[in-house]
Amino acid sequence: MAPGRRGITGACGIRKGAAELAKAPAAHGWEDQRWTPARVRTVIGRRFHLTYTIQGARKLLVRNGWSCQVPARRTTERDDDAVTGWVKEVWPRAEGSRRPVEPGSSSRAEPDSA
Repeated sequence: MAPGRRGITGACGIRKGAAELAKAPAAHGWEDQRWTPARVRTVIGRRFHLTYTIQGARKLLVRNGWSCQVPARRTTERDDDAVTGWVKEVWPRAEGSRRPVEPGSSSRAEPDSA
C-alpha cells in the first residue's frame, strides 16, 4: 500500500471487499476460478483505488479469515504411471548425484582448515 494512505479498514470496507471476491474471478475478467494474491491486489486497485503489494494483499486476506485456495482435485492431464516411473527411476539418480558431506571448511580459499 502506498505510504500515507489508509488501507481497506472498518467493517464497511471489509464487507465491500468480500462482496467483490464473492463475485468470483470470472466476474473480474479471469477465466479460471482461483483467487491469487496478485488478482486480489488487482481488484483492490480497481475497486478501491489503493495500491497493495502482493504480500500485503495476502496479509489482508489472512487477517480477515480468508485462506489460500488449493485445487480440490488433480488435473485431468496427470499421468500417475509416469509419475510412479519417475519416482522409481529418475529421483534416485538425482538423490545420488549430491556431493557427499565431508568435514572441513566450506571456504574455497582455505580448504580443510577446520
